[in-house]
Amino acid sequence: MNSSTWITRASQLTSGIAKGASEISRIAPTAVGHTRYTAPLDTLKLVSALDQFQECVRYLNTRRSSGAVINISSENDVQDVVYLMLRPWITDIVYENPTDRFGSRYVIKDFLTKELKTVVEAKYVRDKKHGKGISKELHDDIESYKTHPDAQNIIFFIYDPNALIPDATALRRHIDGTRKYGEKTISVYCIVKP
Repeated sequence: MNSSTWITRASQLTSGIAKGASEISRIAPTAVGHTRYTAPLDTLKLVSALDQFQECVRYLNTRRSSGAVINISSENDVQDVVYLMLRPWITDIVYENPTDRFGSRYVIKDFLTKELKTVVEAKYVRDKKHGKGISKELHDDIESYKTHPDAQNIIFFIYDPNALIPDATALRRHIDGTRKYGEKTISVYCIVKP
C-alpha cells in the first residue's frame, strides 16, 4: 500500500470515529467527553434544581416510611435542605464562610462554589416586617459581592412559607438580572418558594 492509500484509510477511519462519537453523544450526551462524575454544570441548572425545593420537602414529609421529616422553621433549616440538594452536584461547595469586609462588617455567604463562581444565599422570611424589607436585604447582599472575585453569579433562594412578601413576582422582577460594576458583571437570580 502506498502512502496516499494509508492517508485515505486513516481519514475514513477518523471520520467514522467522529460520526460514531457524535451519534453516541446525541443519544447519551454525557457519555462522550465526560465521565459520569464530571458532567458539566452551570448556574442555570442550580436554579432549576432549587426550583424543585418544595417538591423535595413535600416528598420527605409525605413518604411511606417513618423517617426524617423536614420541619422548616428557620433560615438554618432552609440552608440545610439547600445544602443537601446541591452537595451531590457541587463537590466544591463551601458552607458559611466570611468574605471580605464590607464597610464595618464581614459578610457571611451561605454557600460558594468557586468552580461555578456562584454564591447561593438562602433566606427564610420570618415575619411580616422581614417580608416587607427583604428587597433591601437582597440589594445589600448584591452590593457586598460586587468586589468578590468568585461572585459572578448570585442565586437568592427565599423560603416564604406564610406568603409574607407583599408581591413576590415584583420582587423577582426587581432582583433578577445582570448588574455591571466597572469591568465586572454579576448575574442575579431570585427564587421565591413555596
